[in-house]
Amino acid sequence: MAMEKDLQRDAFREDSSRVESARTGWKRAAGVLLPIFSLPGRYGIGGFGEEAFRFADFLSESGQSYWQILPLGPTGYGDSPYQSFSTFAGNPYFIDLPTLIREGLLTEEECEEAGLEEGAEEREGEKEDGSGELSEPERRISYERQYRFRYPLLRKAYARFQRGLCGEESWEAERESYQEFLQEEELWLPDYAAFMAKKSGDSEDFHCFLQYEFRKQWRRLKRYVNERGIELIGDIPIYVSQDSSDLLSNPKLFQLSPEGEPLRVAGCPPDSFAADGQLWGNPLYDWEYHRKSGYRWWIERMRHCFSLYDIVRVDHFRGFDEYFSIPSGDKDARGGRWEKGPGIELFRALKEALGEKRIIAEDLGYVTDSVRKLVRDTGFPGMKVLEFAFDSREEADYSPDSWPENSVGYTGTHDNQVLKAWFTEISEEDRQMAAEALHTALSELESSNYVDRFIELSMQTKANTVIIPLQDYLRFGAESRINKPSTLGGNWSFRFLKSDFTAELSGRIRKFTEESGRG
Repeated sequence: MAMEKDLQRDAFREDSSRVESARTGWKRAAGVLLPIFSLPGRYGIGGFGEEAFRFADFLSESGQSYWQILPLGPTGYGDSPYQSFSTFAGNPYFIDLPTLIREGLLTEEECEEAGLEEGAEEREGEKEDGSGELSEPERRISYERQYRFRYPLLRKAYARFQRGLCGEESWEAERESYQEFLQEEELWLPDYAAFMAKKSGDSEDFHCFLQYEFRKQWRRLKRYVNERGIELIGDIPIYVSQDSSDLLSNPKLFQLSPEGEPLRVAGCPPDSFAADGQLWGNPLYDWEYHRKSGYRWWIERMRHCFSLYDIVRVDHFRGFDEYFSIPSGDKDARGGRWEKGPGIELFRALKEALGEKRIIAEDLGYVTDSVRKLVRDTGFPGMKVLEFAFDSREEADYSPDSWPENSVGYTGTHDNQVLKAWFTEISEEDRQMAAEALHTALSELESSNYVDRFIELSMQTKANTVIIPLQDYLRFGAESRINKPSTLGGNWSFRFLKSDFTAELSGRIRKFTEESGRG
C-alpha cells in the first residue's frame, strides 16, 4: 500500500509539472478557506492583527499555497459581505486595534474598557443545533457590539490622527502618505465618504481615515503573506447592493427609474432546491451603457481588486453570460426571465486594460452550454464542489473523477454545510453514492472518519487547485457553518480560537497536501 501511494504521488507530481502553465500561473497546489472575520482575536472579530500573521505562518508550515477569503467590504443589515456599502471600500471592523495602539492613536486602557468582549456569555444561545458542541461564546461575533463599541474607539483614533496631521512635525511622512492615498483612491473614495457620512453623522474625512488605516494594515498583511509563499484569493460579488455608494454615485450603470429606483432586480429561477427561486434584490446593470463606456467601471473595479488580491474569485459568473431579471416589487423569483449579459466582450476589455490576470469563475448552479463556452473562452478555471457530486437533485456533473485540471475544487464553500454535518443530513441514496465513489460499503463509511476520506478524495482529483474550508480539516460540525443561504441571523459569525491551530493539525494538512502531489 505504501509503495502504491508513492507511485501515485510521483504520478501526480509528473502531472503537475505537465499542466503548470506560465500563461495562467496555476500549478498543482492547495489552500485553505478562512474568512478574515473568522480569525481569532482579542476584540470580538477577526482582523488584520497578529492572529492573521500567525495564520500565514500556519499555512506556510502546512505546505499550503493559497489563503482564500470572503469579500472585505463594509457590511450593513444582515452582516453579509456580499451585500456591502461599497465594492471598493474595506470593512472598518477589520482594522487592528493593537496596531492603532502602537501608532499612538489609542491606548491599551481605552481598548480594554470598550466592552468589545464583555457580555459575550449572553450570546451563548445563538448556535443553530443546540448540541452544546463548540459552544464557547468566543466563537461567535456580535456585530451589534462591534457597531456600538468599536466606532467610538475609531473616532478617538481619528481625533488623534487629525491632531497629529495638523500639528506635529514628526507626522510629515504620515501627512504625505495620507494625501497620496486620497489621490490614489479619488475615483471612489469621495463618493463613498459622503455616502457614509450621511449615514453615520460623522465627517467625510473620518471615513477617509478609516479607509486609509484599512488599506495600510491590509497591505502590510498581504506583503507578509506573500513573503511566506502564500497567495491571497479574494472574492467579489457580481452585483452591488441597492444600499451602496456604487449605486448612488453611478446611477447610469444600472437599470433604474427616473426616481433612482431599480426597475428589475437580480435572483435565480425556481429549481429543485427552491420552488419560488431566489430573490436577491440587487439592482441590475445596464450592460448597454457599460459597453458604450468601454466597461470603464468594471476595469477600475477589477484593477482595484488586483491591488488587494493575487487571485480573484468572481461570484455568480454565469450572470455575465445570461442574468436572471425579476420585476422590482415581486415577492419571489417566479416572474423573472433570462437576459443576455456582456459575454466575452467584457473579459476582452479587461484583458486589454489589465493584462493577463488570474480569475476563478464561480460557475455553480444552473449552467448552460453557453455559460460553459464563456468559461472556456476566457480560460478561467471553473469551480467544482464535492458535496454537489453526491446530490441526486443536482443536474450538473460534479463527480470528482470528472474534475478537469483547469478547475478549483472544494469540499464545500461558505454557503455549504460543513462535511461532518453534511454527510449525516443527506439522504441514504446520496450517502450510498458517496460510498460508491470511495469504493467502500456505506456501513463502513458511516463508522469511519469520513471527513478525512472526503478531503482525501478531493485532494486526489486532477484539479490543479483544491481549497478546503478550515472547519473540514478540524472536523467541526454544523455550528461552524459560515452561511445558510436565504436565512437571516447567525450567519457570518463563526470564529476560530487560537487553540485550534495545533502542530497536529498543521502536520495533517501537510500530509494531505504532499500525498496528493500538491506540496
